[in-house]
Amino acid sequence: MNTASVPPSHDKACVTHVNLALLLPMLAAIVAITPLAIDMYLPAMATLALSFNSSITTVQQSLSLYLAGYALGMLTFGPIADKVGRKPLVIIGLCGFMLVSLSLAFVTNVELFLGLRFLQAFIGAAATVVVPGYIKEVYGKNTAKGMSYVSLIMMLAPLIAPTIGSIILEIGDWHLIFFTLSGYALLLLLLVVTKLKMPSDEHGAQRSQKSFFGAYAVVFTKPGVKLNLASGVLTSFAFFCYLTASPFVYMEVFDLDKSLFAILFSTNVGALMLANVVNSKIVMQYGSRRMLKVATLLASVAGVALLSVNLADLSYHYTVAMLIPLMGCLGIMSVNADAIVLMKFQQETGTATAVIGTLRFGCGALAGPLLALFYTGTAVPFAALMLAAVILVGLCQFLAHHINPTSDKEPAQAE
Repeated sequence: MNTASVPPSHDKACVTHVNLALLLPMLAAIVAITPLAIDMYLPAMATLALSFNSSITTVQQSLSLYLAGYALGMLTFGPIADKVGRKPLVIIGLCGFMLVSLSLAFVTNVELFLGLRFLQAFIGAAATVVVPGYIKEVYGKNTAKGMSYVSLIMMLAPLIAPTIGSIILEIGDWHLIFFTLSGYALLLLLLVVTKLKMPSDEHGAQRSQKSFFGAYAVVFTKPGVKLNLASGVLTSFAFFCYLTASPFVYMEVFDLDKSLFAILFSTNVGALMLANVVNSKIVMQYGSRRMLKVATLLASVAGVALLSVNLADLSYHYTVAMLIPLMGCLGIMSVNADAIVLMKFQQETGTATAVIGTLRFGCGALAGPLLALFYTGTAVPFAALMLAAVILVGLCQFLAHHINPTSDKEPAQAE
C-alpha cells in the first residue's frame, strides 16, 4: 500500500498529496467508536445490572437503544454533512460522544443509563457518517480500495473491544470503561482538529444545495442505486445472521466451549480481514462490479455447501470450513456494493451513507426474529437464511445488468 500519496489515476474530484499513512488509520479510528462503544462494555453487563439494582435483561436493552440511536443519528446528520461540510460534523460528533461517555461514567440508575446510551450513539453518528465521503474524496473511482483499507483496520475494534473491557474490569470498575471511551474520543478530537485537512472542508468548497428531504429524494431516485443498495443491505443481513446465530450454533448445536467459540469467531473475523486485503490489491484491476459479481457467485457456492453439511448433520469442522470462504466473500461483496452506490454521488455522499447504514442496521435487526421464527434446534435455519440472502444479491445484480447492460463498466465520477 502506498502511504505517501493518493494513486495518480484520479479525476478532478480527487485529492492529491494526502498522507494516507495518517489519514486512513484516523478515519478507521473514527468509525471504530461504534464497535468500541457496543462491545467494550459487554463484559460489564452483569456488574452494571448489580450496580443499578436492575435485571441484566434491562441493561441488555441498551444495545438495541444504541443501534436505534445510531441509525437515527445517521439519518439526521447525513444530509447536514452534505450541506455544511464533513469536518464540523466530525468535531461535533466526537465532542458529543466524549461528553456523553463521560456522563455515563457517573450515572446511578438504569433509566438514565439507557437514555444516555441512546444519546451517545445518536451524536456519535455525526462523526462516523462522513467517513465514506472522505474515502471517496481521496480514492475517486477506486473508492472500494480505500474502503477495504479502512474496513481492515476497523475490524480490529470489535475483535479486541471485549478483551479491553475485561482488562479494565480487572483493574477498576465499569465506570472506567466509559472514562476510557471518553478519553479515546478526546484523543481523536485533538487529532482531527490538528491533522484532518481536506479540500472539501475548505471555505467555499462546493456542497449540496438540496434540502434535508431533497437530499434523500436524490439518493432514492438516482438511476442504478436501488439494486446495488439492496445488494449491500442483503449482504449485511447475511452477516448479521452469522453474528446472531454463531453463539447458538457453536455452543449449543455443536456443544463447543466458550474458548473454542472465541477462536472460531476470531477465525471468521480473520477471513473478513483477509478478504479486504485481497480486495484492496485487485479491485483497481478488475473493478467493483466484477468483484461484487464474482464474490457473490463464490458466496453462493459456499452457502450451498454450508447448508448441505448441516442438512447432512456433519461435524462442526465442515461448518467452520464452509463459513471461512463465505465470510470472506461477504466482506468483498459489502465494500464493493457500498462503493458502487457512493460513486453515484458527488455532493450527497453523507446522505447516501446514512441510507446505507440505516437500512443495513434495520435489515440486520430482522436476523434475530427470523432465526427465532425458523428455529429447529439445528444450524439449518442459519445456513438457509445466509444462502437466501446471497442468492437475492445475485438476483439484484442480474436485474441490474438486465435493466442497464452497460452497468458492467465502472461508473464515471458522479457529476
